[in-house]
Amino acid sequence: MNVDHLIATTGYPILFVFVGSESFGIPLPGETALIAAGAYAGSTGKLSPWVIFVVAATAAVSGDNIGFLIGDKGGYALARRFGPKVRLSERRLKVARYIFDEHGVKVVFFGRFVAVLRAYAAFLAGTTRMAWSRFLPANAAGGVLWAAIYTTLAYEAGSWIRRFSGTIDVVLGVLAVVVTGGGLLVVRKMADQLSEKAEARFPGPLR
Repeated sequence: MNVDHLIATTGYPILFVFVGSESFGIPLPGETALIAAGAYAGSTGKLSPWVIFVVAATAAVSGDNIGFLIGDKGGYALARRFGPKVRLSERRLKVARYIFDEHGVKVVFFGRFVAVLRAYAAFLAGTTRMAWSRFLPANAAGGVLWAAIYTTLAYEAGSWIRRFSGTIDVVLGVLAVVVTGGGLLVVRKMADQLSEKAEARFPGPLR
């Protein structure tokens, strides 16, 4: 998939599709598309960086809210019904709920800047019953800041960042794996403690 070519020929609509789809869980290169659009605007002047920013921010926030809704309406029920078949026990589901209940705002906000979490944080927030009133401000702030930073950097860097966008994605991907892996190790090490806190927060069978 040649993202640069799609941005050059289709412009804002394909940017919206890529960013929005990635935000609610479809693995499309939304961030790569944003970088390509900003760089294309900076090197050719054929797209407006302000419109790119608005399109990307709107797509990010809209996509995340769709992902949250899907998780809230269907993800939790599926996790309760089929979780044990994929080693997602009620104990682990309680821990996930506790993490989002306690740290959900931070996970949603900073997740926008981490490749894996960018695609699934909203769905997980909905699945773990995070309140939408807490989700939306963190989601909007993260989406707007992410769109502003990447649009500005890509636009200013112009053609240079277009040549190295693949390398940037690899670096970000490696960082995401490291951060996610480190987070999982910490969670695993603290599993018993988290489980006790989760049980105290959500005693008895989950409804």
